[in-house]
Formats: sequence, C-alpha cells, structure tokens
Amino acid sequence: MKFQDMARGIIDANRYMVLGTLDPDGRPRVSPVFYAPDGYSTFYWISGQDTHHSRNLADRAEVSLVIFDSTAPVGQGAAVYLIATAAQVPDAEFDQVVELATRPRFPEQRRFPREELQGAAPFRLYRARVSEHSVHVRGGDPEYGTGVDSRRVVDLR
Repeated sequence: MKFQDMARGIIDANRYMVLGTLDPDGRPRVSPVFYAPDGYSTFYWISGQDTHHSRNLADRAEVSLVIFDSTAPVGQGAAVYLIATAAQVPDAEFDQVVELATRPRFPEQRRFPREELQGAAPFRLYRARVSEHSVHVRGGDPEYGTGVDSRRVVDLR
C-alpha cells in the first residue's frame, strides 16, 4: 500500500508530466506537458497539432511518461513512471471527455476553452491510457531499499 499511496499522491499533487515519444528515426523526444488525470490510468493534455511530440504520436502511439516533484531535495526524490499508449482524442469522443480533461485542478488554473481545441484552432486534446505504473524506490529506503535506486511496479487500477 505504501507505494500505491505514494504514486497517487505524486499524480494528485503535480501539474506537469514528461512525455517521451520517438522520432521516426528512433531518436527519443521528451516534452513537459500540463496534465489532467482521470483517475490514475488515463491522462489528458493539450498540445499543438504540429508540435514535434504530437507528430511523433501520429506515427507511434507507444509512450513513456514520468511525473515527479522537481523541487524535492536531493536524496528525497519520488517519481511515478508510466507506460502507455497515447493519441489525439477522436472527434467522436471529444464531447464526452472535454469537460473533465480541461477542468481546473489548481487555484491559478483556468478552464481551457473547448473551441480552442477544435476546427481551425491549432490545439488538440490528447489522451494517454496507462498499461503499467511503477514508482521510484530510493536505494536508502528503510524497508525496500537495495543500496541503489530502482523501480517497483504498482497496481493503481
């Protein structure tokens, strides 16, 4: 339960995740994106249709994601790693998910206008569906540490 609670806390508390895609030639590409979770296995974000990572997603849906607090002191870092498939939300599903995906999660956030995500607008709504969650386990963890940092798969369904 310790690692599941840790993973949920990291997802709930943070604003950005790092999206990892692959270029057509196999080079990795990482991009920070502001996210909105739907539970712990579906994540939404807004990106331009012509951004590098969006073009990569059009060619290859497999992604890796990481969510972490970059302000954590050295030696106290915690992260959630996600393996997922991602794509632009299809037009047929847009109306069903747009309110949830664009809801304000934090006091300073405003709802992104839905009309800026359709038609001639440059932005689109994207979704990642997670197939595996894992957490960062510090090497010095008193219960699970092995002396070196590692990952542990957790079930957040």
